Amino acid sequence: MPWHLSLTVDRNAQLPLGAQVQGSLRRLIEDGTLSSGSRLPSSRQLAADLEISRSVVVEAYEQLSAEGYLVARRGSGTVVAENVRDHPGAGSVLTSPQPEPTDATWDLRTGSSDVSTFPRQEWIRSVAAALTDAGRTELGYGPPSGVLLTRHVLVGYLGRVRGVRTQPQNLMITAGFAQGLALLCKVLRDRGHDALGVEDPGHPGEREFITSAGLRPVGIPVDADGLRVDRLEESGVRVVLTTPANQFPTGVPLSQERRERLISWARAVDGYVVEDDFDSAYLNRSERIPALQSLAPDRVVYAGSASKVLAPALRLGWMAAPSELMASVESARVGWDIGCSGIEQLAFARFITEGAHDRHQRKLRAEFRKRRELVRELLPHHLPGARVLGGDSGLQAYVELPPGVDETALVQSARARSVLVRGGTFYTLDDRTRPPALVVSYATVGCPGLKASTAALGAAYREVTGRRPG
Repeated sequence: MPWHLSLTVDRNAQLPLGAQVQGSLRRLIEDGTLSSGSRLPSSRQLAADLEISRSVVVEAYEQLSAEGYLVARRGSGTVVAENVRDHPGAGSVLTSPQPEPTDATWDLRTGSSDVSTFPRQEWIRSVAAALTDAGRTELGYGPPSGVLLTRHVLVGYLGRVRGVRTQPQNLMITAGFAQGLALLCKVLRDRGHDALGVEDPGHPGEREFITSAGLRPVGIPVDADGLRVDRLEESGVRVVLTTPANQFPTGVPLSQERRERLISWARAVDGYVVEDDFDSAYLNRSERIPALQSLAPDRVVYAGSASKVLAPALRLGWMAAPSELMASVESARVGWDIGCSGIEQLAFARFITEGAHDRHQRKLRAEFRKRRELVRELLPHHLPGARVLGGDSGLQAYVELPPGVDETALVQSARARSVLVRGGTFYTLDDRTRPPALVVSYATVGCPGLKASTAALGAAYREVTGRRPG
């Protein structure tokens, strides 16, 4: 394979050619430009590319191999050695570093999805079919709002499974929920908004995202009936972000009375409700009431994604908005990018229309029902005096602890037992009146792991509180 390498030499320099090649390669490896495992051209190929003697390149490769920078593999050529340098910048500058180590046996923190269930073969078939059928139009630049066919399919799908009332021209396909929120924040800021209501407790990452977008997140307390609309009415904000179907992280649904009052509030203040329907696929049939958007398509922005059902790496999300608001979002999108991958969108449309999406969700609901029932059975036993809030849906359990339990000490004790879990205060913005709590995610841990990890949590609980299992 004639691998290419961006490297030059200066024949007029006093430094010998071999030293130039060595120095250039060493710098490329040390600054991370050439990462571990990167394939280098053969000595013959690089010498030909640089128009120098092959012996010069051979000597450089041998010296760097002796220093541990390169590894020569028989039949595979020369590659950059593993772990030559630790690069602390390997993560994204847009995401906060995890404060906890990740080498624990069980990770019960929220924010992940079970990508091990990803239906690879069915997705491959959908991608292959989309590529087979794609012509000039499909392989070219698509509308910024998304491929029209996919928007048509999503409109029908969301109407069927969530009661969403919209039209293709009022639905945009985004790179996950995050891009939709970013576009919306920009439009709101341009319209003079300086604040956005958020649930408290809620998603800390979304709060940071809103702040970085130039808006001030205003915490609205949550109780057993969901978002407290009375406190929203007192806040002065005119837009609120909420998870009404299954509040994150408490798991309580927004009551019918509050759903209606929330819509009335939006009309009264000439504002909007942003509905994050992030885990609707995991709602039990008995708890799956239509989306809040179905009550007021002119006042509710509905948003969702495939991240929690398929995989975050697909970066497939959608946002349905009132027409006058969508026009502004489309204008913002034009100056932002030129849309998501059309092939992925077409594959997703086929994945839905052929029933693969429904089949996959049924399997997920069955599996997560088992995990949820197990967690609700085990946690009260291992953590006597604690109670699990919310209904029988979702990806996590909000465990309210008895008053006086040291939440921080419990999290640390769990970490010492190789269990990563977060306390309720991690999700809190301003409301410090809530009892201590743990938020236990079962998104990536199966039933055997849940049995072991909740037992370890119980040991940590006994150490901190002195309470014995119930």
